[in-house]
Amino acid sequence: MNIDLLRQSIHAYAEAAFSRSGGPGGQNVNKVSTKVTLRVRLGDLAGLSETELERAKSLLANRISNDGELIITSDEERSQRTNLNRAYFRMENLIMSSAKLPNHRRPTKPSKTAKEKRLQAKKRQAQKKAERTQKSFT
Repeated sequence: MNIDLLRQSIHAYAEAAFSRSGGPGGQNVNKVSTKVTLRVRLGDLAGLSETELERAKSLLANRISNDGELIITSDEERSQRTNLNRAYFRMENLIMSSAKLPNHRRPTKPSKTAKEKRLQAKKRQAQKKAERTQKSFT
């Protein structure tokens, strides 16, 4: 994955739309369009291999529209510029983290001492429980 190329293509191909944001903010909410909706087609992005692109599409399926666009919104701040920067940042992080292939896990076995420690702990616990039971005297 070429991160710089990916970042450049996101900024080149993403379309930003602005709208009025809900929630608290007084009259500012009614006057200023600070909410940012950022859309980008994953197929247009450069810097991802085919396998990374397919992985990103499968993991981000709930955020991708029927037109194949990844949609991110940001309306946390009162500044349009800040919301736009946050949306770009979130989009970059989402695409990079979803496209990254997971590390291959090598199965391991517990060592002899670890097995022995576990069995000793089980024996101690069983002994503790056995000492609690009342013995009947007949």
